[in-house]
Amino acid sequence: MIVKMNKYTLVLYRKAQEEFLNRLQELGVVDITTTGWEPNEAEREVLGEIEAHKAAGENFSALKKNPKYQGGEPFATGEEAYENYQRASAAIEQLGAQIAKATKEAEELAMWGTFEPEVLAKLEAEGIVLHFYSCYSNEYAQGIASWGENYTVEPISEHNGTTYFVVVGRKGEPTPQIDAQPIKTPALNAEGKRGEIEALESRLAEWQRVMARCVASEELIEQHACGLKDALQLSQVSRSGNPEAEGHLVVLQGWAPEANSAEVDAMLEAESDVLYIKERPTMDDDTPVQLKNGWFAKPFEFIGDFYAVPKYGTMDLTKYFAPFYMLFFGFCIGDAGYGATFFLIGLFMYLKKMKGMGLISQLVMWLGAASVLFGLCVGNVYGVSLRTLGMPEWYHNAMTVINDQLFYIALGCGIVQIIFALVLNVINTTIAYGFKYSFGTLGWLIILVDCLLAFLLPMVGVEGFSFSSPLCLGILGVGAVFMLLLNNPNRNPLVNFGSGLWDTYNNLTGLLGDVLSYVRLFAISLSGGALAVVFNDLAGSLAPDVPGVRQLVMFLILAFGHGINIFMSAIGAFVHPMRLTFIEFYKNAGFEASTRLYTPFRKQKTN
Repeated sequence: MIVKMNKYTLVLYRKAQEEFLNRLQELGVVDITTTGWEPNEAEREVLGEIEAHKAAGENFSALKKNPKYQGGEPFATGEEAYENYQRASAAIEQLGAQIAKATKEAEELAMWGTFEPEVLAKLEAEGIVLHFYSCYSNEYAQGIASWGENYTVEPISEHNGTTYFVVVGRKGEPTPQIDAQPIKTPALNAEGKRGEIEALESRLAEWQRVMARCVASEELIEQHACGLKDALQLSQVSRSGNPEAEGHLVVLQGWAPEANSAEVDAMLEAESDVLYIKERPTMDDDTPVQLKNGWFAKPFEFIGDFYAVPKYGTMDLTKYFAPFYMLFFGFCIGDAGYGATFFLIGLFMYLKKMKGMGLISQLVMWLGAASVLFGLCVGNVYGVSLRTLGMPEWYHNAMTVINDQLFYIALGCGIVQIIFALVLNVINTTIAYGFKYSFGTLGWLIILVDCLLAFLLPMVGVEGFSFSSPLCLGILGVGAVFMLLLNNPNRNPLVNFGSGLWDTYNNLTGLLGDVLSYVRLFAISLSGGALAVVFNDLAGSLAPDVPGVRQLVMFLILAFGHGINIFMSAIGAFVHPMRLTFIEFYKNAGFEASTRLYTPFRKQKTN
């Protein structure tokens, strides 16, 4: 359900604003309207700092997973820890790049063997210059004969098909014209470069110890980030007020749940510099929304959040779509074994108390349980049909009927959900705007139910109610009056009649398309079940007839095949029922979306 809110209009002196907002932030239950707020330069810097703190937390998580990680002594404050983290992360990145570059250079220098750079300098001082080259070994073999006629060429080493050599020349002479890759005269030998690498690694180890202290200060850094968020929120709220009386007064708009209104009222009554007006929100207000559902519907808020929260003053549809979503998920999976897998995964997540996964683990368990029940109804367990395993006759017959009528069951689910959505639409419109505004939808609902009963009752042997019976025609007439003449109480009935005719065409085609959309449940269930059977057949036919080996190969094929099928089925079973919920169900239920969640102005807390 949607939590009831109270609207507060606050008028206060500009000079008392900061102190009052600090106390309001400590109270932590009032949502202040900040529509149209744009961050200034200082606030953008704070936003960047908050994102950097978040990135630091992600980096710490990765570092702690490293088996070589060793903790350090935490810093005194979060600010000190964060400043050291910034310096350490920049230094570690820079030193890592330098070490990688130096390592590559050391590998290249190793090709020239052991030499002293000072000797090269002495030779050059005496007029002897060594020119360094490299080329493919086959090119060297072809060119050495001609090069040796004009120059003194000395090979140094050969590695991976490349020959490294030097050409001896005299100072002042032109550079030798050799068809090879010239290389800059090394300033260090490989051993010297390795010494340079050791110095860099020593500096890197020092900064890694600083980083270990930062990781140990993770909680302090989180607290520092919360302080930045508090300051940003305070700045945002301070700049969101409307100035009045030449800037001497500020007008703020706030919202608080009815359950917290007493403590808000008590605080405001104690404020001598604040005048407030408390009132009920109207449908025209941009009221923030807070959902409060029970143990069953609460996990399904995760599904609803993919679309939007309902508008304040309307109906929260979470608990109404939840059973249908479970049914449709189980329909798409269509296998009790797969459902048991989902249930066990959800149970594992729940028992492990994985961070941020509490409601999701419960949702997975609900969906897994629904898949088990539906899988038992159709008689499938990991692609094995229970109808072939000697089940009781009544169960065997029930499974046969369900499988034979699966297509029509999918359509029936769609009809039931759409009619239920129209009922909710009538209730929702009545709550939000008044009963008379629901007459158009009520007329369509009456006609649909009347036609459905006239079609089904004769099929089950009930006489006296058909499309030609007076009672059926009379109910159709009542529905037509509501639909064509009373669809909008603010318009002339003749105008309503014209718009009603137009709506008739749109609704007929729309409802037909909505019902046919539910065929996807049948198609997805059929495809997943067929793939499960295929993998079972492959395991039986491809495994060699060798004791021990056969069982191992069958297990690998089954694990791989059913693993892929479970993954693909889960995607389809998650997305397509969601599509039916957000398009077919929400549309017919008259869902109105809100983009504003209840976000109280409060001090931030670490996770």
